[in-house]
Order: sequence, then structure tokens, then C-alpha cells
Amino acid sequence: MIELRTPSELREMEAAGRFVADTLTALAAEVSVGDNLLDIDAEAHRRITEAGAESCYIDYHPSFGASPFGHVICTSVNEGVLHGLPHDRTLADGDLLSLDFAVSVDGWVADSAISVVVGAAAPADLKLIDTTQRALAAGIRAAVPGNRMGDISAAIGKVAKRAGYRTNLEFGGHGVGRTMHGDPHVPNDGKPRHGLVLEAGLVLAIEPWLLATTNRIIREDDGWTLSAADGSRGAHSEHTIAITDEGPLVLTARADGIGIPDNAILPAGVSVTGA
Repeated sequence: MIELRTPSELREMEAAGRFVADTLTALAAEVSVGDNLLDIDAEAHRRITEAGAESCYIDYHPSFGASPFGHVICTSVNEGVLHGLPHDRTLADGDLLSLDFAVSVDGWVADSAISVVVGAAAPADLKLIDTTQRALAAGIRAAVPGNRMGDISAAIGKVAKRAGYRTNLEFGGHGVGRTMHGDPHVPNDGKPRHGLVLEAGLVLAIEPWLLATTNRIIREDDGWTLSAADGSRGAHSEHTIAITDEGPLVLTARADGIGIPDNAILPAGVSVTGA
């Protein structure tokens, strides 16, 4: 069921968006060579507990997961791109790390993802990350009343294909509200002017993810981590946004401005210093 949120409900959702944004900003800035994925998860868990928030992941057990997730953040490394299950792994120089984080604050959920390179970055990895960020901004730019879901999807796919990447339609964005995953589905490619008509009050997680040389994924033995079938690297960028008459409201906006298009509006108290 698709639900539209009132302006007052969107204001209530801003706290969750701000917490997710601030946590990802801090984790991405602090991560370094030699860090363990379990320590990253523990720090995210500490922040959740301190804030009185609630993880959307620990007990999450959808049909595509082998068991309850058991952790509070997805940590996908190199060929891993989605649903990376934290485990005893030390990050090495040049690793590409994607962090995907969703929490509930006062009953409202926000969901966001960021990809970074730990240590020295290869140009190909930076291009891959940049493409997901530009695709995210393009998708958000199209999230205005009167457009259709296909306009968001087509905008994402256009950026990806122009950069030389292929898209995968098995996993994409989704509705967000009282729960982490809801209707509608937001594919990462599509046809303009097709699909659901976008209305003010619709809240979506838009999340382009790309693999360097394939669009095929496999599930790892941990039952959760989705990786490139050919072992190439992956990157993932995501924001939770609300469609409004004034423009797309980026609930998980970070100060770096990444993924935020020029027609977006920001929650109260949030400012962008530059991408």
C-alpha cells in the first residue's frame, strides 16, 4: 500500500533523516586502513543506543536473507555492493566500502547509503562512486509532482549508461515511512512517462548501485552479501526523499551535498557546504 505523508508528518521524519545523515558522515570520515567491519558496526550500534533510536536491520529477515540480519549497518566491500553482512574483516589500503544504514526515530524511518575508498583510491573506483552519486542526484531531480516513477528510473539509468555501466533491476529503491521497505519499488532504469504518477507526500529511498563490469549479482555464503558475479567492484549511493510541491525534500541530506540536485530543498537546520 502506498501512503502519502502530510507536511507535519514530513517534519516528524526529519529527525530520523538527520540522525542517519550524521551517522554516515561520521563513519565515512573516521574509517581507515586497519579498521574491522565489526568495529564499524559496533560504533553504529553505540550511536543508535545513545540516541534512543531503533535499528531497522537487527531482526530484519526478508525472503532474500538467509537469517535475521543480526547487525545494524550493511558493510559491503569491493565486489560486495548490497546487504554486506559485517564480519571479522580488516580493511586494507584501497578497499571500496559501501555503508547502508537505516533507523527508526520516534516511529519514522530514514535510509541512506554512501560509498568511500579507504586509503589510496584507484581512479576507476572514484569514477564508479561518482556515477552513483550523479545518478542519485538525477533521480532525485525527477522526483516532483506530476512526473512518473519511470522518470526517476530513466534519469538514473541514463547517467549510468552514459558512464559505461549496466544497471540491475533486481534491487532498487522503495517507499519509506513507518517501516524501512514499502511500496512503491523504484527501479534503477526505466522509461520516461511510465509508471506511478508522483504525488506530494510520497516518501522514497532512491538508491542507485552499480558494478564496474557487469550487472549480474550473486549471494555470498553468509546468506546476505550481494556481490558482482565477475568479481568487479561495486558502489552504492542512497537518500531518503519526500516529494513536495516546493521540490524534492532530501531528508538524509549531508553537509557534503552529495546526491543533492539544484531543485532540492533541505530539512530545517541542515546546510550544504559543497559536494
